[in-house]
Amino acid sequence: MNVIANPAPAHRLRRLTGTGLAAALAAMAVTTAAAGLAQAAGVDFEIPDGGEQIPLPGFAVVTGFFSVVGIAIAAALLRWSARPAARFVWTAVPLTALSLVPPLVAGASTATTAALLGLHLVPAAVMIPALAHGLRVPGGQTRYPSRD
Repeated sequence: MNVIANPAPAHRLRRLTGTGLAAALAAMAVTTAAAGLAQAAGVDFEIPDGGEQIPLPGFAVVTGFFSVVGIAIAAALLRWSARPAARFVWTAVPLTALSLVPPLVAGASTATTAALLGLHLVPAAVMIPALAHGLRVPGGQTRYPSRD
């Protein structure tokens, strides 16, 4: 007889992954839609280095990639932190702030820079709360009181 001693961690990881992937799809859709609206309003998304425009599907791809990175960070914290939700927020917020630097230094037009800054905050506004919620420990207690 093959019995799993404690299926709860595996269940929580599956739940977190499902929540994260659903949030990633939502973030991709909302970010791409927002980029489309900005483009319709006249933002060209042209980056001076090479003069190329960021294609609309590029927003979905980059959002999806970094959303998966966020899910991986959340999964690691679920495994190794006593307070995974708090640690995730403490990690994700500074990383989001750091992600605002490239649009500021790219040398794009003011409209493009402003739109890119907003488009960095949109997926963060979707992913961070969703993953933090998925990391909450039932009852608000830490999983491993002796570890941090």
